[in-house]
Amino acid sequence: MGFLDKVKEQASAATAAAKDAAAKGQSKLDDIQSNRAADAMLRDLGALSYGSVTSRESATSESDASRIVDALRAHESEHGQLSLDLESPVGRQGA
Repeated sequence: MGFLDKVKEQASAATAAAKDAAAKGQSKLDDIQSNRAADAMLRDLGALSYGSVTSRESATSESDASRIVDALRAHESEHGQLSLDLESPVGRQGA
């Protein structure tokens, strides 16, 4: 095998490794964005629940809650089950 063939082979291997790393990085980024979207929906659902408990719900609260729950179910079917563990210090006090 000639020198140029070895260089081409090494370059090809480096390119494949770079593409693999880029694909893994993109997958991780997609996961992070997906988790942020789910967190935002859960926060919105919590805000609607808080509004209901404090008698500050809007005229569209019920339909908004249904829409968000449907979106969360779709998210779970695509990305897997969400963790429902309480995360705030106040929420974890009862645990």
